[in-house]
Amino acid sequence: MSHYDLIVIGSGPAGRAAAIQAAKLKHKVLVVERGQKVGGVCVHTGTIPSKTLRETIMNLSGYRERSFYGRSYRAKDEIKARDLRDRLRKTLDYEVDVLEHQFSRNRVDTMFGEAHFTSKSSIEVIGEDGERATFTADRFLLATGTVPFRPDYIPFDGEKVLDGDEILSLPRIPRSMIVIGAGVIGVEYATMMSALDVHVILIEPRDSFLDFIDKTLIQEFTHEIRDMGVDLRLGSTVTKVSTDEEKVHVELENGRNVSAEMLLFAAGRMGATEKLNLEACGLETDHRNRIPVDKDSYQTPQSHIYACGDVIGFPSLASTSLQQGRVAACHAMDHPTLKQSPWFPYGIYSVPEMSTCGMSEEECAERGIAYEVGIARFRETSRGHIMGLKTGMLKMLVSLKNRKILGVQIVGEGATELIHIAQAVLNLDGTVDYFVENTFNYPTLAEAYKIAGLDAWNRMPNLDLEK
Repeated sequence: MSHYDLIVIGSGPAGRAAAIQAAKLKHKVLVVERGQKVGGVCVHTGTIPSKTLRETIMNLSGYRERSFYGRSYRAKDEIKARDLRDRLRKTLDYEVDVLEHQFSRNRVDTMFGEAHFTSKSSIEVIGEDGERATFTADRFLLATGTVPFRPDYIPFDGEKVLDGDEILSLPRIPRSMIVIGAGVIGVEYATMMSALDVHVILIEPRDSFLDFIDKTLIQEFTHEIRDMGVDLRLGSTVTKVSTDEEKVHVELENGRNVSAEMLLFAAGRMGATEKLNLEACGLETDHRNRIPVDKDSYQTPQSHIYACGDVIGFPSLASTSLQQGRVAACHAMDHPTLKQSPWFPYGIYSVPEMSTCGMSEEECAERGIAYEVGIARFRETSRGHIMGLKTGMLKMLVSLKNRKILGVQIVGEGATELIHIAQAVLNLDGTVDYFVENTFNYPTLAEAYKIAGLDAWNRMPNLDLEK
């Protein structure tokens, strides 16, 4: 039986960041991964593969050039599922190689197998060959991620009816697809497939979607995806899903029926905690199998056990999971705790991209904050003209009390990169003056910040405000 200072279960962003941070602090660390390779959901079924798939689709389809050359333009005439998988495999192999090297360089031990607690201070790991090994530790960190929610009424078969993980092994590119669930995953895959000229029907039982995003941005986004050909059905509850030799059939509560060659069910994910035997260490989960933690230290109710990443719920981002892992490792190892910036960017890699940082207009109104809005359209920038952008928008919210930036929302090409300018200004308590007074590279899409800043500035009351 081996003893460690820290045992990390799961090697996704949170797990790997925690393990490497603890190792750099000269502690003995073991990472247990249930898959066949390190990387977790992020590398193998989540963030990296879905974004790789998006980039491959954007390149092969010639989507970015269609505003110049017309909707019929293609960079590759016939795109097959194999074309998508080839780039995916190369990217994922590289990611695994980098991560294995990081663990090796920092002397982090790794073991592959299914881990479960046998007591508050010990775990058993069952390898693929059935061999069992027991380990003890002073501290544990759970970063097991999530698995797709798979309700009984959906006839998953891995060919015509897929979950959010199985779509990465797409057997073929269909002519039509139904996507159930207009959350982040559903919206991303629905718009990717639409960029391949697949007829997509996106079904969401609620009357709205992505409610954490500013409504103006959602209105802009909705207009764009409908223009792409996405058939968005809000307020449509699914009552039955069936298949035959050719198609998948969906019956809706409103009496309408829809059919397509393939169906993606992307309505939620569950914490991957069922096999951890948490009862043995005194932990409980919520209705989605997520682990409750203190959001400053990421300690669970058992003070020597920490949890980070998607398994603790919102925001369920690879970026925040990385930081959570580092913070938790420092706290667990009794080193000065890293600080977390109050504002983090949220990126949705749909087509078009969306990204936000700070408050939405709805949040400002709810808090009773007096604000002004600045808007910039990408087509108003020279870079936008060069790129052939007819759509894309940056929205900036500015406090009328002290001119501070309250939030920025972006939809359009490069949104997930551009948002970091807003993040820096927000976390440094910057004001709209920064955008009005500073010079941006010309021509760039970043000029949209200056346009939006001036738009808000010119409509703000001419008061003697303190900077």
